[in-house]
Amino acid sequence: MIRTFQQAKRIIKIIIGFTILIIGLAMIVLPGPAILVIPVGLAILATEFIWARKLLEKVKNKK
Repeated sequence: MIRTFQQAKRIIKIIIGFTILIIGLAMIVLPGPAILVIPVGLAILATEFIWARKLLEKVKNKK
């Protein structure tokens, strides 16, 4: 039961992270604060994926 809850929580975080990241990428060509939204999506994905953590570090170092 606990493992199922943890897996569901992980899947929900991944879905939310990718959704926010895709919205942020769309905001590059559409009006909106892409510079703020993309790091939020990466931060959520960084809790589950190493590649997102590394990419988020690169984004942080550019500022």
